[in-house]
Amino acid sequence: MRMSDIIAKKRDNIELSKEEIEFFVNGFTNDEIPDYQVASLLMAIYFNDMTSEELATLTMAMVNSGDTIDLSAVEGVKVDKHSTGGVGDTTTLVLAPLVAALDIPVAKMSGRGLGHTGGTLDKLEAIDGFNIEIDEEDFIKLVNEHKVAVIGQSGNLTPADKKLYALRDVTATVNSIPLIASSIMSKKIAAGADAIVLDVKYGDGAFMKTVEDAERLAKSMVDIGRNVGRQTMAIISSMQEPLGYAIGNSLEVEEAIDVLRGEGPEDLKEISLVLAAQMTVLAGKAETLDAAKEMLNEVIENGKALEKFKVFIENQGGDPSVVDNADKLPQASKTFEVISDQTGYVEAIGAEGIGIAASMLGAGRAVKEDVIDLAVGIVIHKKVGDKVENGDVLATLYANTDDVEKIKEMVLGHYVIGSSKKEIKLIEKIITD
Repeated sequence: MRMSDIIAKKRDNIELSKEEIEFFVNGFTNDEIPDYQVASLLMAIYFNDMTSEELATLTMAMVNSGDTIDLSAVEGVKVDKHSTGGVGDTTTLVLAPLVAALDIPVAKMSGRGLGHTGGTLDKLEAIDGFNIEIDEEDFIKLVNEHKVAVIGQSGNLTPADKKLYALRDVTATVNSIPLIASSIMSKKIAAGADAIVLDVKYGDGAFMKTVEDAERLAKSMVDIGRNVGRQTMAIISSMQEPLGYAIGNSLEVEEAIDVLRGEGPEDLKEISLVLAAQMTVLAGKAETLDAAKEMLNEVIENGKALEKFKVFIENQGGDPSVVDNADKLPQASKTFEVISDQTGYVEAIGAEGIGIAASMLGAGRAVKEDVIDLAVGIVIHKKVGDKVENGDVLATLYANTDDVEKIKEMVLGHYVIGSSKKEIKLIEKIITD
């Protein structure tokens, strides 16, 4: 088998066989096929797409390129959730204890933040003592005994995906739907999930900028799940403004606690309930999404979800008292208000720009090696549709420096205030298999 023949087939939009896909993935992973040939194939895939069968094969070839997590010792259906990323996306911190409060196992591997999107592990490490580096045996024990644990991703999980992504990054093929879909799903499957819930975001603060592209990606991933024997559901949700009010690690932990208490921002509550309901149905605990939502609302109202969050924190070495006293989270030394200079309604908020502004305060990283400040960030007070008067506070910056004038101007510049009252549809569509 020759790599040049495989490239020619995909160039001519001819479906690749299972053997051909496995040949190129294994050869590239083992440094037997040069970058320039794989780059050529990636560009052919970018222009000619892949069939459902090709996608399933590519995904499983990446899964089998390295370690996989065996969760068979965990009792019950293991449901994982993935978000394509956004600004203020705190849903994992809400979902993990909320779903676990229904005795559904949540065995989750999460990542760190890069760029304007936050990472679950960084947020959890804002809790004093919280340890994400527990071994697989303890991880499984915690999930069996307490139904929830979250750890960092294994170093040798899907090495083919890591190599392919690095090559995509320098060959202008990152924005390929089949390559994005197979990359995401390979990691979820390698992490041991029986079923997968996906939050595919679109809009200014998301990787996918349009509903149409987000829907294509969601359907591709749901198809992969079905074709490799994993029940999969997806939602398409808006990231045309930050989710919730808080952007920044300790600030988002506090907001997640509010939601588990039955309070907090309405948009974060809504999307958390929808995703948690999908997880509940896929786990076999409820027959319908509406029935699942009733069960989830009950564990919020009776305090079981909040109590499960305390247990989750304590089990992984963290201080559970932060749930009742948020002042124990890292605190910024200074606050600065961003003041409106107009009267009207908030018509739009540039979510990506707000996320970048929070990163400039120190809440995010430009490269993986950057050290982040867990205390800093932004809390927005006015969202799309809200009435604003000249002199109103649009947002508050939480900082550990006085050098914030450019960041204040940046936040103000990403607010569009006009005469019309607009609404954002948070959840555009639900896709099942």
